[in-house]
Amino acid sequence: MRSFFPFCRLICLFLLLLGSVPARAEFVQLALHIGDGDQALHGSLLLPMHKQKPPVVLIIAGSGPTDRNGNSAGLPGKNNSLKMLAEELAIAGIASLRFDKRGVGESRMAGLSEEDLRFQTYVADVESWLKLLIADERFSGVAVIGHSEGSTLGMLAVQNVKVQAYVSLAGPGQSAAKILRTQLASKLPPQLAQMNEEILSQLEKNSAVKEVPAPLLALYRPSVQPYLMSWFPIVPAEEIRRLSMPVAIFQGDTDIQVAVSEAKLLAKAQPKAELHIVPGMNHILKQVPADMQEQVASYSNPDLALDPVFVTPLVQFLKKNLSAK
Repeated sequence: MRSFFPFCRLICLFLLLLGSVPARAEFVQLALHIGDGDQALHGSLLLPMHKQKPPVVLIIAGSGPTDRNGNSAGLPGKNNSLKMLAEELAIAGIASLRFDKRGVGESRMAGLSEEDLRFQTYVADVESWLKLLIADERFSGVAVIGHSEGSTLGMLAVQNVKVQAYVSLAGPGQSAAKILRTQLASKLPPQLAQMNEEILSQLEKNSAVKEVPAPLLALYRPSVQPYLMSWFPIVPAEEIRRLSMPVAIFQGDTDIQVAVSEAKLLAKAQPKAELHIVPGMNHILKQVPADMQEQVASYSNPDLALDPVFVTPLVQFLKKNLSAK
């Protein structure tokens, strides 16, 4: 007679495997793009599976080679902060679209030369993504979440394309020129600091600088100056004042890139905004002490979860303000 026990083990194994499969998928991810050919910009749409006609949020990444997931090509490893944010929103019943900017990730072929790139180029791209989402009948409402430099991009875009709510995550309040001036003040020797000030002042007046000392070429090389001159006049604290939709501002107090004072500047300019200063949250939205070694390590650690003290009020704000179209 064939033994009954191997069959029992097979049944037990089947039940064990079945128990590891979730009862339902929380979300599904789809690819989206705008534009054609090499000029196409690519993004990821995350849809909650348990909600019919959900609201949707456009998530805008920060500066430099930061991709749709919140990872920088200039750093080793990944932190996946924006990917995690999209997943948390999907679990809460909110769809999201995050995308690679021109010249980054899957959108790298759409990058313009430094001489031709302007800050407003990125703003126009955000507006195009928003128009795509607004026209999509799958969604009941549209909001914007901008992280770091993406906060300023979103702030400008929503002045031209109407959305129902706007969120700034670790966004600056001062102009980029003022922030750069402050950051470099204590890091440059006196003579170079004076040269830096002269260059910044000239660029703020929309006047190109022909001769840049070698130690400052990485920042002010002639090819990047047109972009800087398009960026420096923008003062986020002035732009946020123009927003009429509900606004929320989130800032961590262990952020080594953007100070709490920047969030307070934004909130002062937009008194109706919700201001959330999250204790212990750093620039990539995770609980990390102020210790510099731990901060640097966190940018390359995908195992660190998003700060739950941040996620809960964010979801509450979006649910309260994202109503049907």
